[in-house]
Amino acid sequence: MLAGHALAAVPATVPQAECQVWQRELSFARSVADRDAVAFAEHLHPEAAFGVSRTPTRGRDAITREWMPLIQGTTLKLSWYPAVVTLGGDGRTAYSSGPALYEDPKTGESRIGRFGSVWHRGDDGVWRVLFDDGVSPQKADTAAIQRFHEGRREQCPAA
Repeated sequence: MLAGHALAAVPATVPQAECQVWQRELSFARSVADRDAVAFAEHLHPEAAFGVSRTPTRGRDAITREWMPLIQGTTLKLSWYPAVVTLGGDGRTAYSSGPALYEDPKTGESRIGRFGSVWHRGDDGVWRVLFDDGVSPQKADTAAIQRFHEGRREQCPAA
């Protein structure tokens, strides 16, 4: 997990800030992979809204409750990673987007979609998800699943 506290008082350069969000997005996905509801919730802005193109779920607690089956891995195994991170002009807002893989442990079926998240850097210097949404996943074949796994980069491209 990336500690963003050191940059709270000093504006980061665009590449630094984008890499902070990149690492934070990876950490967010890892919280689900690790089935860690506490870490998941820590990535959320207290007033976050998820599913913003539909009827959104609002607030950290409500989102964490709604996501609990995904966090626990009881309904689907969800994996994602950033492919793009862009810092907004205010230096406190960023957008991240990338592919998401949904694997059904009961049927063995896999689907691939995309997510888009808006991050906000708080006064404490920590980036938290403010808005999140995604594109409905489509059935994925073996080649698409392989491309998903091969596309993951731990290293921020702006670094």
